[in-house]
Amino acid sequence: MDALVLVDIQNDFMPFGALPVADGDAVVPVANALAGRFELVVATQDWHPVGHASFASSYEGRSPGDVIDIDGLEQVLWPDHCVQHSPGASFHSGLDVAAIDHVVRKGSDPAIDSYSGFFDNDHKNATGLDVLLRRERAERIVLVGLATDYCVLYTALDGARLGFDVVVVRDGCRAVGISPSDESRAYERMTQAGCKVVSAGDFLGK
Repeated sequence: MDALVLVDIQNDFMPFGALPVADGDAVVPVANALAGRFELVVATQDWHPVGHASFASSYEGRSPGDVIDIDGLEQVLWPDHCVQHSPGASFHSGLDVAAIDHVVRKGSDPAIDSYSGFFDNDHKNATGLDVLLRRERAERIVLVGLATDYCVLYTALDGARLGFDVVVVRDGCRAVGISPSDESRAYERMTQAGCKVVSAGDFLGK
């Protein structure tokens, strides 16, 4: 079975949000159009506690975009975003949440970030997405969402590593793009890992 995985389509990643992704809201209609084509739709949700280790505000003298070391892992510092129970953590109002069968929350450990929908960044703790997909007998996962160069990328890489066939819908994703080459490098890494990159039209028959 195929599963559609909607990655972090949340207010804070929209152009009006705390950690804006340019044109991020363009992924919403793509997600809605695809959702009706899948038996299983799963959404990941960034779900940070106040004072999370990935927030620049948690460190005196630090700014968003700074890079620090946390227990041997490189961590980009971000603006406060997707704080639990805040409006910014909510799914975009235009997203068809009625089509979502399961929500998997990530990034709730205050000490470590979680880009991937499958694991925290140190891969020590799983989110439950792998167990859910296997329970539902999903063999292929199709990814749409935000952001290409972070959460989509690491969800795709972990999915491939776990043995799923991974498909990324390019027109259903947008990148943060701290560096201009980040998006292209992300797609290169995904394809090198065996992921397939397609357009939404490949599923919608356009």
